[in-house]
Amino acid sequence: MRTALKTLALTLALSTLAGAAAAADGVKSIGAGSFPISTSAAVPAGYQTIYISGLTPDPVAPPVAGAAPNFGDTETQAESVFKKIEAALAAQGAAAGDVVSMHVYLVGDPAMGGKMDFGGMMKAYVRHFGNATQPNKPTRTTVQVASLVGPGQLVEIDCIAVKKP
Repeated sequence: MRTALKTLALTLALSTLAGAAAAADGVKSIGAGSFPISTSAAVPAGYQTIYISGLTPDPVAPPVAGAAPNFGDTETQAESVFKKIEAALAAQGAAAGDVVSMHVYLVGDPAMGGKMDFGGMMKAYVRHFGNATQPNKPTRTTVQVASLVGPGQLVEIDCIAVKKP
């Protein structure tokens, strides 16, 4: 039994190392294989840290007077938030490839019986992370929350990026 556990641990360690990737010019991200997130990231000393506050989506159209804004479905909202994250990073001289950690908060979608639309969020996510154009895969946590500050908002995302000074 002990030998089997050692073999399993070694196999997991080797598969994790096989998933290692360089991100943000010197940052070492490890894991998750083909899934577009990393299980860990190590940042070398001396890097500047950039914190992006929780961002929520913009309405898909200007709100009608007296009506709640329409933010769209989870995929639409996530796409809006990822674009806002990229703009916030650009204002700091950084880009999506510099993101090392991300927290995603999803409200249950009424159209899905109150369950979070993880698939919808992922459709937008993979357009910005872990793809051929932008291969960086940040560490990430995704959780379902009861609500966000704005009625109809289904997505809020914060992240941490690093760059050489």
